[in-house]
Amino acid sequence: MSMFCYQCEQAYRGQGCHTEGVCGKTPEAAGLQDIIIHQLKGIGYLAHAARKNGKSDVEIDRFILRGLFITVTNVNFDPDRLVETIREAEQVKKNAQALAGNPASVPDSVTFEPKDSREELSAQAARLQITGDHPNEDIRSLQHLLTYGIKGLAAYAEHASVLGYEDECIFAFISEALAALNDSEITLEALVDLNMRCGQVNIRCMEILDEAHTTRFGHPEPTPVSTGRKKGPAIIITGHDLLDMEELLKQTEGKGINVYTHGEMLPAHGYPAFKKYAHFAGHFGTGWQNQQREFNNIPAAVYFTTNCIQEPQENYKDRVFTGGEVGWPGIIHIQKRDFSPVIEKALELNGFEENEGGTLLTGCGRNAVANVADKVVEAVKAGAIKHFFLVGGCDGAKPGRNYYTEFTQQVPEDCVILTLACGKFRFNHLDFGNIGGIPRLLDLGQCNDAYSAIKIAELLAGAFECGVNDLPLTLILSWYEQKAVVILLSLLSLGIKGIRLGPSLPAFITPNIFNFLVEHFDIRPISTPEKDLEAVLAAAS
Repeated sequence: MSMFCYQCEQAYRGQGCHTEGVCGKTPEAAGLQDIIIHQLKGIGYLAHAARKNGKSDVEIDRFILRGLFITVTNVNFDPDRLVETIREAEQVKKNAQALAGNPASVPDSVTFEPKDSREELSAQAARLQITGDHPNEDIRSLQHLLTYGIKGLAAYAEHASVLGYEDECIFAFISEALAALNDSEITLEALVDLNMRCGQVNIRCMEILDEAHTTRFGHPEPTPVSTGRKKGPAIIITGHDLLDMEELLKQTEGKGINVYTHGEMLPAHGYPAFKKYAHFAGHFGTGWQNQQREFNNIPAAVYFTTNCIQEPQENYKDRVFTGGEVGWPGIIHIQKRDFSPVIEKALELNGFEENEGGTLLTGCGRNAVANVADKVVEAVKAGAIKHFFLVGGCDGAKPGRNYYTEFTQQVPEDCVILTLACGKFRFNHLDFGNIGGIPRLLDLGQCNDAYSAIKIAELLAGAFECGVNDLPLTLILSWYEQKAVVILLSLLSLGIKGIRLGPSLPAFITPNIFNFLVEHFDIRPISTPEKDLEAVLAAAS
């Protein structure tokens, strides 16, 4: 094997990518990312040891977040940037060693020294055997579940950190989890506990991310968003980072450039802080996996803020820019949110012609739902609303995801569909109508807004004086990458049962671990929309 990676849903043949990532990741990039994870296990070990003595360094903690985030699927494919991270990690490790007091007995990840050249680094990566670090396949499965869980946790924590919101409990847990990944004698029970705690800590992380967004940008409001285009130069912003959104709008104001969202940036239109910008023109395109087709010869500049980049094609590569942890070889990377190169490119291009388009509704977050909670409760008690379906999660390109479109189309008209994350682009363009003025499709926001979904479930449970598992609510989830993994862990840590997961099960979950999830959480793989709907509604009646 020239590489091995099975951290995302698109793992080749449901087993793993061996010669090149389905995502476009090269063996070299995969190996460099494996080295970064190995280094982070060492840094985490030292940071955890230091914390036992009451010492910590927030700069070390922030580097760990960035280092984990850079290895999330569809984030950074640029070997040069990855090598820079490896070099930086060595200095961070020295700082962590000084903080920990240079403990005498340390794992290999602490003593590891990266080679100088990229060729030598690739050879080192092949010897690390990142995916085969424990002989027991079930322990290895839980180790990887934890690894991917903290990658997702770090991504959300990084989103909050750039807005000035951090929590020591998040930093402490991530370093503890990384330290535990060095333990060759760790038990299944200890790993189950760490995975559940990962979910619990992520709930806290999502809470401070929600606070960061709503404090700075206001609570999202239900907002119809145009999918048409205005005449003139344009910039399309995609990803998740709302601070990038704000800075781009500020720097383009008065320059005759229209700004459009793409993918998971759609919910930005619901925030009051962005509505004052007249040039915030609307939404472009659908899910991230369609970007190569939708950006074909596009007369606009495109800026990627976080994850979900695919290989830019030659017919639009010259107008693509990256920021934050995102990277692709040969693509201009924006530093310190100075969008001058993006603006120059947008003005250089002709821009769009006028096109009316349609509308998409977004901004139906926890505060918006709370404002109509009395109507929702009354509709349920009157029998007008029989059931709630949360249909959301990551979208992807592999066949099988039409399930989610077909499922929502078959949901009875006396049911409400809640959705969030990019999976909604499978069906958010459809007209589902309303029930007594309440839209049957409520877009709760990005995957970053999963806290809204949790609070809405808690709000309904409080109104009906029951537990969340007793609500007429079913979760139909799609996953793709590591943010989805940690959201699943969060739901399981809350004791939520009966989740249906698809389009396929994670390749890193062994049959024994999956049976454990079935036994304790009643988690189920999706089957067909007809069978799943029939089973859910029969159980609810």
